[in-house]
Parts: sequence; structure tokens; C-alpha cells
Amino acid sequence: MTPLSATFTTVLPTESTQQAIGYPSLFLLVLIGALVPVVPTGALVSSAAVVAVHRAAPFSLALVFLTASLAAFLGDVALYWLGRRGMKSKNGSRWLEAIRSRAPEERLGQAQAKLADHGTAVLVVSRLVPAGRIPVMLACLLAKWPMRRFARGNLPACLAWAVTYQLIGILGGSLFPEPWEGVVAVVALTLVISAAPSVWRRVRRAKAA
Repeated sequence: MTPLSATFTTVLPTESTQQAIGYPSLFLLVLIGALVPVVPTGALVSSAAVVAVHRAAPFSLALVFLTASLAAFLGDVALYWLGRRGMKSKNGSRWLEAIRSRAPEERLGQAQAKLADHGTAVLVVSRLVPAGRIPVMLACLLAKWPMRRFARGNLPACLAWAVTYQLIGILGGSLFPEPWEGVVAVVALTLVISAAPSVWRRVRRAKAA
């Protein structure tokens, strides 16, 4: 081994070190994304799945799934708890206001109607539809669902969400020989998916006008 290659071997982190950093980072970012709905958590999960596909380490994909679904579930439960506190407070809370600001009246009305008709099943669908989670969560808050009922319905929603975006990552990782190519592809795809409903609503409004 030449001195130069030895230096690179020393400087570059080992795969075990990358995993030790990567999974906690994924957990933290997905958790933050659940609390502050501006982080593209779907793209994070898909990107992590792309990297896992190219790793030789066993159980990488399973760890990505467990990390992402647990972080999403805990983040949703924490946000719902904060929203409930805001509903009970006379002065409200900034978390409740943040939830309200991301749930337009039209979409909130639709969420309330679907929640009344289908119950907890709506939570699963809301997690898979871009920007659908917050209106349904606010509908649950206004319906005064207890934490236990929300958590029970939200668990399968987070599992389905993690599986969906992980499958996107697996597909991207399988189609491209280099991990970075797959990451770029899945990030672009998830951003398009996230933006599609908003673009469609604008097109409908323009046609209606």
C-alpha cells in the first residue's frame, strides 16, 4: 500500500462509520420534517434506500424502513400532541397556527368529510398524498380525537408511507449503476410528485376563472 492510498484509507470513513452517522441523521431529519412540514422527508427516505441498495451490508433496507417509519410516527404523534395543547389553550399555540396555516378551508372541509365517512383509514391515504397529512391531522384535532385513537390510525399510515418511498428508492438504486445517479433521480421524482397536486389545483383554478 502506497503512502497516498494509506492516507485515503485513514481519512475516508468506513462503511460502519457511515451507517453509524447515516441512520441517526435520517431519523432526526424525518422527525424534524414531521414536525416542520417543509423538509422533503419522502426524498430523504428514497435517497437512503438508494444508498442501501448499493451497500453490501445486510439488513440495510430493513434499517432504513424501521428508522424512517419510527421517526415519522414519533414526529406525527408529537405534532398532534402539540396541536391538542394548542386547542386546549386559550391563546392557542404557534404549532396549532402552523397546522392551520397549511390546511386551507377547502381542503380542511374535504378532510373532515372523509374522516367522518372512513375514520382512521383516511390517515393512511393522507400520508401517501402529498400535502394531505396536515389537513387530516387538523380534522382529527377539530373532531377531538384522543391521542390513542390518532396514534393507532397513524401507525399503519407511517408504515405505508415508509414502504412507498423506499420502493421508489429501490427502483432508482436498481436502475442506475452509481448511487449518486439513483439519488438524483429519486429526489427529482419525489419533488415532482410533491409538486403535482399544487400544480393541478392551480390549473383547475385557472380554467375555472
